[in-house]
Amino acid sequence: MIYTVTFNPAIDCVIRLSNLQSGAINRADSQDIFVGGKGINVSLVLNQLGTQSVAMGFSAGFTGAAIEDGVRAQGVQTDFIRLKNGYSRINMKVKTDNETELNGPGPEIDDEAFEMLVNKLDRLNKGDILVLAGSVPSSLPRDVYRRIIHRLDGKGVKFVVDAAGDLLMNVLQYKPFLIKPNNIELGEIFNMTLKSREDVISCAKKLQEKGAVNVLVSMAEEGAILLDENGQVHRIAAPKGEAVNSVGAGDSMVAGFLAGFLKTGDYSYALKLGTAAGSATAFSSDLAKRSEIEKLLMTLE
Repeated sequence: MIYTVTFNPAIDCVIRLSNLQSGAINRADSQDIFVGGKGINVSLVLNQLGTQSVAMGFSAGFTGAAIEDGVRAQGVQTDFIRLKNGYSRINMKVKTDNETELNGPGPEIDDEAFEMLVNKLDRLNKGDILVLAGSVPSSLPRDVYRRIIHRLDGKGVKFVVDAAGDLLMNVLQYKPFLIKPNNIELGEIFNMTLKSREDVISCAKKLQEKGAVNVLVSMAEEGAILLDENGQVHRIAAPKGEAVNSVGAGDSMVAGFLAGFLKTGDYSYALKLGTAAGSATAFSSDLAKRSEIEKLLMTLE
């Protein structure tokens, strides 16, 4: 089973209007409401691809209940820790000729709630996959990913980490099955600007040397590069289309990669499905649907 953890889920309210006037009443042309967070996004796209998962994490207040209801309504099993105080965040995204975001802070996660989560994770067994994605709230220690993985180390659980900076670097010693930095995050790790695919491959190899089993680097319109555990370097171009949405594209790539690998055991196919899923979300106003992913998959070589 795949388990995803979202530490700070959200309700995303997307409002579209032709012109935003500061200090005045603005009337929207349209709005959409989504439930999400990086781990939740992975679970929702996995579900579109016919792969089951359990979405875990923390929720609080009536907004947290709405998030859990929204995830279950889309066919994904949930196992969240309900916090006693606060509210799960609401993020406002105002789209005119550009985009303005107002992201809520989310509730505080105390030691008791965190211990409840890791106790649930203790039930994971050999062959299970744990996806840890995104940043963590300020109420949690900065090495929280490392603490979780250290606790499960040796049980045969495969770890997938989609994070930046120290959150990622601190877990490499535990040989995560997959890490997915984007090219900008990869460059920041080594304090350099990556100017070519050769630069990307060189830095990705360094992460493998530090322990990562497979390194998947997303590069937006330039496609993606995968360094697999067998020493192979896979390159793929991005499919053609108009990018209208950046939210959830990386999460969709992770979901597609996992679904593809679990189905075939083939890294080349996993990269294709991951690229199709990530691009389908980028070309859509919401997370990609299965039909959209399959349509793009047929265009990839």
